[in-house]
Amino acid sequence: MKNERNKESAYRMARKQASEFNDKFKSMEGASEVLGVSKDSLLNYELGLCKQVPVDIVCKMADIYNSPELLNHYCCHECPIGQRTVSPINQDNIENIYKLSISIFNLLGAGNEMSTTLLDVVEDGKITEDEKPKVNYIVDNLKKLSGLTNDLVIALEKMQVE
Repeated sequence: MKNERNKESAYRMARKQASEFNDKFKSMEGASEVLGVSKDSLLNYELGLCKQVPVDIVCKMADIYNSPELLNHYCCHECPIGQRTVSPINQDNIENIYKLSISIFNLLGAGNEMSTTLLDVVEDGKITEDEKPKVNYIVDNLKKLSGLTNDLVIALEKMQVE
């Protein structure tokens, strides 16, 4: 927990990145004015002193800072439902969209094999012991695809605004 506090929060990092394009975000006063929250509230959000940042504020930050990855961060780290259902994005993928696109292409290339295997496995409505490794392979690859898809969506959204 101590290391977590010393580490800059996603909210502060997003504001700092946004300050490269908008001088108002260089100060908490300017950012809090644009967000419509008090400077103290913003400080609490950025320092992680607030148990959960209000979802409407996270949405505003994501839009105003051009930081859609904040939505994923919130879902994965603060929302109890999202923690169970949403895959965290990989920031390196967002910063290297070409590499990300190649990863997705390569994974989809294996998709034909996965589709055939999946149909074979579920055809009878039962998963036998010998089919479990195939199912695990499919599930693992679908999770990877889901994560890569999230990364690509966020990277493309960021590129539209820049």
